[in-house]
Amino acid sequence: MRETAAVVLRLLLAAASLAGVVTQLVIAIRTDFGLVNFFSYFTTLSNMFASVVFIVGAVTILRRSESSARWEAVRGASVVYMAFVGIVFNTLLSGADLGGLLPWTNVVHHMLMPLAVVIDWVLMPPRRRLAMRTAWLWLLVPVVYTVYSVVRGAITGFYCYPFFNPAAVGGYGGVAAYCAGLLVAFIVLALVIRLVGNALSRRTATRVPAAARTTKETSRP
Repeated sequence: MRETAAVVLRLLLAAASLAGVVTQLVIAIRTDFGLVNFFSYFTTLSNMFASVVFIVGAVTILRRSESSARWEAVRGASVVYMAFVGIVFNTLLSGADLGGLLPWTNVVHHMLMPLAVVIDWVLMPPRRRLAMRTAWLWLLVPVVYTVYSVVRGAITGFYCYPFFNPAAVGGYGGVAAYCAGLLVAFIVLALVIRLVGNALSRRTATRVPAAARTTKETSRP
């Protein structure tokens, strides 16, 4: 019953998230916003990634496939990125001009999905322990993304987020300060997600053998 609910919810959430991406993409095309600009938002990329992970995770449950350390690392990355999206938006960008972002898409992408992936991680914890190296590997994507956003913004004048725009935060010193603060916040978040995942994984691992012993004992004549 629990696994069935997980499959249904993962597919529904993935559908809602991808529907939001497609809807905003249509708006972007109609308003000549630019495809590169559209796909330069970390929110968009993270929602697409998390949706794919949810879909693959649902199929994995249906096929009763064995989990792997690599898959759990990928799944953990989607949790960290989406949780980061939720935290940053609701702390730094809640009062920002959302432009053509529809209200329902905003709720799904910045509130519902971040919350959903964290709850999914807690209720369906990883089946394999995550190495400390994994948490540091999660850092590669936001670092590359930050460099890309700042460099591209300096060339084109388009910044996805105000904290990457030197004109909005008092120069490149302000950009550097914001990036440093976000980096620290991301590292802390990644370590917490790994810690929680490993703790719940350990608890689940000890519970399963106990349940198996109980079933075996009760089945004896």
